[in-house]
Amino acid sequence: MPPSTSREELRRRVYAAIDRRAEEIVGIGERIASHAEMGFKEIKTAQLVSETLQGLGLAPRTGLAMTGVRAEASGRAGEGPTFALIGELDGLRVTGHPQADRNAQVAGMLGAAMGLMDAQAFDHLAGRVVFFAVPAEEGGDIEWRQAQIQAGKLEFPCGKQELIRLGHFDDVDLAMMIHTNWRREDGKAGVPASNNGRVGKTARFIGRASHAGGAPHLGVNALYAAQIALAGINAVRETFRDEDSIRVHPILTHGGSQVNVIPGEARLEMYVRGKSAEGVAEASVRVDRALRAGALALGAQVEIETLPGPMPLLCDGAMAKLFESAARGLVGEEHYRNIPHRSGSTDMGDLSQIMPILHPYMGGATGAGHSAGFHIVDKMLGYVLPAKALASMAIDLLAEGGTGAREVLKTAKPPMTREGYLAFQRGIARRERFDGAA
Repeated sequence: MPPSTSREELRRRVYAAIDRRAEEIVGIGERIASHAEMGFKEIKTAQLVSETLQGLGLAPRTGLAMTGVRAEASGRAGEGPTFALIGELDGLRVTGHPQADRNAQVAGMLGAAMGLMDAQAFDHLAGRVVFFAVPAEEGGDIEWRQAQIQAGKLEFPCGKQELIRLGHFDDVDLAMMIHTNWRREDGKAGVPASNNGRVGKTARFIGRASHAGGAPHLGVNALYAAQIALAGINAVRETFRDEDSIRVHPILTHGGSQVNVIPGEARLEMYVRGKSAEGVAEASVRVDRALRAGALALGAQVEIETLPGPMPLLCDGAMAKLFESAARGLVGEEHYRNIPHRSGSTDMGDLSQIMPILHPYMGGATGAGHSAGFHIVDKMLGYVLPAKALASMAIDLLAEGGTGAREVLKTAKPPMTREGYLAFQRGIARRERFDGAA
């Protein structure tokens, strides 16, 4: 790095480059919001990302884990670690929302790429930066993903899980993304202590259809079996320990086809979340017991399928300190927070099991997440400042020969290897059929 180009001078150049692109960055975020797409189906969003990266002179690869897009830029200041800046492609369908519950992560990631490329930052960085737009962080449509798994198109239901399996993170040493936040108590920026992990479940109750008016005694009501199972799940909630942060939230996706027919089939989908893998496993056993109880009560059958979900999130402490310094400068000292444990889940938790990662939150939104009231109201905070924060982290980690990243890697102790992680997740996937009439 030339003597006149200090780390802070390089940061100022990159920030100025992002400011010059601010309107474009906001426009990307708003454009994605206008056609938010569900996980593994983010065709238009992936195309937008690919075109934007190509416009910066990069050569993106597309179709990774169905829709993922990856490009990389190499530093010209020597060999060094590889740092991935991640943006998530998918949104959610939320009843009553005029568009969809959306995320702003892709706009921030692309904004960081713009700033680093426009300011010619890679003349002064070592190693590589991977700009990675990843699919399917959000869950939700469990049955659809089960069908993709059964068809051999996927093995795992979440995007980063599939990308790990397929080897697209094998050459990455550290990774980071920034999630939009709506909670005022979390300030304008902060790093969480941890996040819940989870598993997904489906339960298909199989009864016997019969005339609901003329011969109900000949039927086995699958809907009632599901209702009793839901009551059982609610009854065991008081047995969950507070420190495990357990959350169980089922929905009924099918409860019958005609009002004059005893339902011969009913289906539930649910997540079981917890602060640790052990806590999730214990709660999952209790939920399965309640599902079997519903089938037993009515003499029905139940097919229970458990899918591996995101692992608990563990943020790297050294990376968090670097982010805190940059974030305080961007949002103001008084607006930074150390965020306590969060009970939501993210598949960044899967990456945190095999490499040092960071998953901060930055504000800009109002209305609860996954609600009809969620909107990005502060466009600079929601779209542009995350771009600066991501770019700043690339500078702090990869400037000066990559000493920042090397220090992180020297002290980081991820709990799993890639092979161990895949074996653990594969061990969670299982299917059971219980006959309540036997």
